[in-house]
Amino acid sequence: METLKELHLIHSWLGLFHTLTAVLAMIFGTLVLFKIKGTKTHKILGYAYVINMLLLNGSAFGIYNFGTFSMFHFFAIVSLLSVLMGFYPVFARIKNWYRKHFYFMNWSVVGLYCAFWAEIGVRFFDMKYFWWVVMLATMFTSYIGARLINKQAKALNLN
Repeated sequence: METLKELHLIHSWLGLFHTLTAVLAMIFGTLVLFKIKGTKTHKILGYAYVINMLLLNGSAFGIYNFGTFSMFHFFAIVSLLSVLMGFYPVFARIKNWYRKHFYFMNWSVVGLYCAFWAEIGVRFFDMKYFWWVVMLATMFTSYIGARLINKQAKALNLN
């Protein structure tokens, strides 16, 4: 842990837990996006993604790099809501459940990748470059995510 602190990567056990759940969520989220929908594999990967996202977002509320509630906490709330709004329709089978599940979960994964860029920015860039790096990477990630989501939605007749 001391080596990670010296490298300014991870500062606590909570930070390490947060990082591990983020990496697992990115892996499971990516796999579930590219696997066939509705299969047993999709469901298992989906549950793994949701569990890791809940743990990730929960751990985010215990990290205070700026001493108080910050924009990172705000986006953790947004992330938590998107996961829950993508998870709920599957079980409640509300009207248009599949469409809501599809869009919220896909955008949840895109948001996770955008958060990854914010973490990279904080860890490796001076604050005078942070905003530019994060903004450009987030815009590019969102653009690619939108293209992939729309392409898949069209193939599934969800548009």
